[in-house]
Amino acid sequence: MRSDMAKLVIAIILDLVDFTVGRIPGAEIFVDAGLGVAAIGLFGWPGLFAFWELADPTGQIDGFVPTLTMIAISQMGKNKNKRPREE
Repeated sequence: MRSDMAKLVIAIILDLVDFTVGRIPGAEIFVDAGLGVAAIGLFGWPGLFAFWELADPTGQIDGFVPTLTMIAISQMGKNKNKRPREE
């Protein structure tokens, strides 16, 4: 559970970076690509979904969508069912 919470905190921080630094003209493509790589490192295959942000050439719309946070929350729900129950 702690590793899931740590991943969620990291995802929130990276989404804040995307919201701030990712809006600088010329830097948004590199930030989005870096976030996609970080998402794959954190979440594996579901992290590929983060690369949708590269589809926005202006970098203005994707900054308002917390993609990594949404991936982290979805993975927390998935991993909850796989953990053995504590009695």
